[in-house]
Order: sequence, then C-alpha cells, then structure tokens
Amino acid sequence: MPVTTRVATFEDVPALQQLIAVSARGLSAGYYTPAATESAIKYVFGVDSRLIEDGTYYVVESKDTIVACGGWSRRNTLFGGDQHKDIIDPLLNPATDAARIRAFFVHPDWARQGIGKMLISVCEKAAHRYGFTKMEIGATLPGVPLYQAMGYHKVKKIRVPLPDGQVFVVMNMKKDLNLFE
Repeated sequence: MPVTTRVATFEDVPALQQLIAVSARGLSAGYYTPAATESAIKYVFGVDSRLIEDGTYYVVESKDTIVACGGWSRRNTLFGGDQHKDIIDPLLNPATDAARIRAFFVHPDWARQGIGKMLISVCEKAAHRYGFTKMEIGATLPGVPLYQAMGYHKVKKIRVPLPDGQVFVVMNMKKDLNLFE
C-alpha cells in the first residue's frame, strides 16, 4: 500500500502519542521488560514539540492514517519527548556537531517494510542540506539493527534511570554523511 511523507503539525500530536505507545509496546518485546517499556512510555517517549516547531519532524501516512513518525534535530537533545528533555535545548553547530535522528516510531503492522529506512533517508538529506555532515542517535534496542543497516555504528550504551526505579537502555550511535558528497 502506498505511503506519503509530510511535515508533522501540532494537530497530529494526539495521533502521534497513540502511535508512539502502540509502537513501543509492539516492537519492544524481547528487548525490554514490559515494566521498562511502560516506564519509557510514561517518562521518555513522546512528541518533542520543538521538532514540530522547527519543521524537522515527519509523519508517514497511508490513507490519512499515520503509520510512522520520526525526525531530525539541529538541537542538543539526543532523545526523549517533552516530558524528558531540558527546557533549554540549544542549537548545534553544523560545522562541529552531529545532527540528531529523533523519535522514530513505526506502527507494528507497518514495521519491516522499508518505512524506517525511507524516513531516515529523508532526515539525513534534510540535515545535510542544513549543513550537517554527521548524525547521532540515542536508539532504542529494537531500532539498533535498522540503524546499523543504514550505516550507523554503536558508540556506547546509555543507561537512563527513570523516576519509578526502572532503567531504560538506549544505544548511542553515529554516522558520517560523506555519502552525499
């Protein structure tokens, strides 16, 4: 079934919040405990309003239904929705810093059909047009194979202690965008 990509709007936020929870629950099995997944949905995962304001967050739709979302950022935050990030989120310098791949979620019924790869390519090209030559991500464990297939390499595990005592693990990954030069 064909899909289209467009820039996300604030009107999309309720549908995005639902998609994020469904994606996390459906794709995290085997990587995280159910308790860690629920804690991450509450304390980490969510829409980052700044990405929508910056015009760097995208939705993928099929027949007017959002089936995936994700974006890139020219700001310092590596991962997490509004509830997880610092209020101050300074701009990165494209000459020295890596742009961020942020908040990728695919509905489980649409997973492993090339949508994530397509959306990563959209983000990388947009970041490169903005002047960035490097990308960085705080990847969830189920996303690591996708990012590795897209040329990202593991840098380090990040253990994120959450308010309810759970610890959520993300993998810091990086990529040079020399493929566009």
